Amino acid sequence: MGVVKRMIGQPTSTLSILQSDQLPAEDIKLHGGRKGGRPISATLPRIEGTVEIRPLHGTAPIPISFVTISLQKRETIHSAADSVTKKHLAAPRKEISDTVGKEMLLYRCPAGRESEEISSMDVPFVIFIPFGRGAQETHRRVPPASLQLPSRTAETFYELVVQVQQGNRDQKKFAIPVPISRYDTLSTFGMYSRREVKEAVTDHLVTLQAAINKWSFGPLDPIDVDVRLVPNMDYWNRVRKISISKITIAIVEEVVYNHEGDEPQRKAKQLGKKSETFGIKMPELGFATKMGMVFPAKDQRDQDGVLPRQKQAFPMYNVHSFTTTASLYKIEYYLTVKAQLSNAKDVFLKQPIVVCPWDSAGCKAEMEAIEQSAKDASHVDVSNPMLPSSRIIRAHDADALTCLGVAMVGNVRKPLID
Repeated sequence: MGVVKRMIGQPTSTLSILQSDQLPAEDIKLHGGRKGGRPISATLPRIEGTVEIRPLHGTAPIPISFVTISLQKRETIHSAADSVTKKHLAAPRKEISDTVGKEMLLYRCPAGRESEEISSMDVPFVIFIPFGRGAQETHRRVPPASLQLPSRTAETFYELVVQVQQGNRDQKKFAIPVPISRYDTLSTFGMYSRREVKEAVTDHLVTLQAAINKWSFGPLDPIDVDVRLVPNMDYWNRVRKISISKITIAIVEEVVYNHEGDEPQRKAKQLGKKSETFGIKMPELGFATKMGMVFPAKDQRDQDGVLPRQKQAFPMYNVHSFTTTASLYKIEYYLTVKAQLSNAKDVFLKQPIVVCPWDSAGCKAEMEAIEQSAKDASHVDVSNPMLPSSRIIRAHDADALTCLGVAMVGNVRKPLID
């Protein structure tokens, strides 16, 4: 499976970063367009766009030595951030950052020169996102999806970082948040439609079996569980005294902080449950029932019913979180089944499930987009992606002023009117 930045805008969105704490002649205005394919390796997940550099004020050329671009990932955890009393006493927030894929050199001035005077620069780029697997390919490990838990107890954040070196004097960095989504947990994938059966035994008297026909769920997706209690006939004299009081199914979210470290910390939270009361004796042939519930969804609106504006760095989902594994934390989900018995110990089991950010209808729609992205990717050569030509206007070029919307009228510079 692969990973891809979700497309924002059709087909390209424009972002701006202004650096205004330097002299006007050295200021830079940067635009980054962005688009991407869909999630699996056949789609060649990637980020495409153009870095545009202009003088922020006036028409003074910019001395540029080189320009690079990279996709940076930053992860942070602070397990006590959701507690007012504990967060001041706990260890400080832990943070790591690294580069996803490779840093790209977009431009370098001619050899032997410290810098080159540039009036305008448009340089296309494509960053291929890794989709390798296993410990042998840690440098190509699939990056986790963008996510921010409440109170920022855990966070994964991505940004495109453009670095502009201006001779020996100055080095500027421009960062653009980039939300990234993963699509390898779509409930429409066939591997999540296999029937899964889990068993648990207590006191060797009763075996609890729970079966689910699919094990990937999104917001408001139905969860159907086949529950069965099987008596051990070798101990029938004791089993016939057992009564089935109540059976409860529940969805549990477990966040593991620092799971790859020496002292992992686990926090579990129950998202929803459903119980049914029976009050019957254990039948000789066992007991079977079908129970169901709906996976809980997150209400995006606030207390006034207003839908908040989406954060630029994080996609807006209808779930509180989803199944993911990052370097500093991981989030797992379980379907738990508990049978409360009389004259015997209760039986409990925990079945791992996968939580997807999209419901069944959304997953079906994404599958169509994946097919189209795979067709588009078949025409892309990773070693030579055939990007558009760069457009670099140097200060001594004849159209250096025209590209900035200025024309010389006599000895006076005037705004250019087409």
